[in-house]
Amino acid sequence: MWAASCLASCCAACACEACRSVVGGISRRSARIAYCGLFALSLIVSWILREVAAPLMEKLPWINHFHRTPDREWFETDAVLRVSLGNFLFFTILAILMAGIKDQKDPRDRLHHGGWMAKIVCWCVLVILMFFVPNGLVSFYETVSKFGSGLFLLVQVVLLLDFVHGWNDSWVSKDEQFWYMALFIVSLVCYVATFSFTGLLFHWFTPSGHDCGLNTFFIVLTLILIFVFAVVALHPKVNGSLLPASVISLYCTYLCYSGLSSEPRDYECNGLHNHSKAVSTGSLTLGLLTTVLSVVYSAVRAGSSTTLLSPPSSPRASSEKPLLPFDKVEQQEDRKKDEAKPVSYSYSFFHLIFSLASMYSAMLLTGWSTSIGESGKLVDVGWPSVWVRIVTGWATAALYIWSLIAPFLFPDREF
Repeated sequence: MWAASCLASCCAACACEACRSVVGGISRRSARIAYCGLFALSLIVSWILREVAAPLMEKLPWINHFHRTPDREWFETDAVLRVSLGNFLFFTILAILMAGIKDQKDPRDRLHHGGWMAKIVCWCVLVILMFFVPNGLVSFYETVSKFGSGLFLLVQVVLLLDFVHGWNDSWVSKDEQFWYMALFIVSLVCYVATFSFTGLLFHWFTPSGHDCGLNTFFIVLTLILIFVFAVVALHPKVNGSLLPASVISLYCTYLCYSGLSSEPRDYECNGLHNHSKAVSTGSLTLGLLTTVLSVVYSAVRAGSSTTLLSPPSSPRASSEKPLLPFDKVEQQEDRKKDEAKPVSYSYSFFHLIFSLASMYSAMLLTGWSTSIGESGKLVDVGWPSVWVRIVTGWATAALYIWSLIAPFLFPDREF
């Protein structure tokens, strides 16, 4: 017994030392990836608790205070929302603490890049405490999350526009016929996928024999926007390209599908309700993968974006300065030792991305459902979810068209 206790103590000490070494080895460059890892851990914890926590939560009187015990789905949804709330509070607190950091001499800069053992402990404590808050607070957070998820989708649009325009400029700058053909082929594939997907939307969400005017309006408006993208992009004064237009068209069609598939399952125009389980599983996997990739991309791009993530004092956000005279180089090198280096991106906005992503991931894991009700029953996907995604698609179209015509309308400004 004594030997077993010693062995257990040694193993625990080694494990603690290993964790301390790992978190202590996170450098300034890898801090953003570490935050991505923490966010991925929250998704894993949410997924696990979604599957196994229901029996335990049924025994907690401050959660299960209903006269009639709700279904298992209710507790699965509630567990995901509570983990998401803890994750949201963690990153929101960091976003508030990091507001206004301009240079690396700010003491909060060390907090952003270091102290990982304390951060992990605080994250765990916050997540655990969320299982002791009343159901009303969780219900309020879920309502806010639906709109926060829409805001996260808008951030995705900005990142997508940044990526697609960079992709297009990279291939065009090569000025070779091969790359022009590659641009044409990729654009053609995106348009074929878009129109094929649109045909499926008509088949799934406008069944014959039913009055589905609202669904038809959503799909037709999406088609009109797709044609508008192409016309504006090909206008000689705009000097656009079909590649960004085709990718944004496909993304808007996907948002239209996401909105229509979120309609109530007993709605006569939702043709997917008969096999909703298979569809929700595929949508959940695709949505989670998109979320993780979006957050990782925003973290990686945080040091290079000059529009959203870089503060005005950052060298990435400023224009090029004239070279110094040769005789002042030595003086400038001496000053650099005393001057504080500006931060390369906005720490506050960086953490805000994770806060919004926490809301969005919760909506994906719960199927955009309302978990808390007076009857204690699970109310499945509904119209608020539909409108969040549809309006996000319209906002996507507006942002893309603005990105095309803004340089033409305001030639003296940089966009």
